Amino acid sequence: MNQIHNVQSIALNQSHLILSVDDKTYHFPLSEISQKLAQASEKERTAYQISPSGYGIHWPLIDEDLSINGLLKTAETLAISSN
Repeated sequence: MNQIHNVQSIALNQSHLILSVDDKTYHFPLSEISQKLAQASEKERTAYQISPSGYGIHWPLIDEDLSINGLLKTAETLAISSN
């Protein structure tokens, strides 16, 4: 299986997903990337699985999936809109 992305770490707090992938760290406002995650409990947020290929992240307790490529595109959009 080819490794698409190298996910080093994921952290979540009340308002952000902090993703370290491919030797870079990104901060995503939960309200911008997933209403399910924004409304989830701490237990639901911390119960995630990273796909072996690094393609995406799955939260089984809330049935939510986010692709790493989608998150990286969102990071580009957020960076453009903040300039």
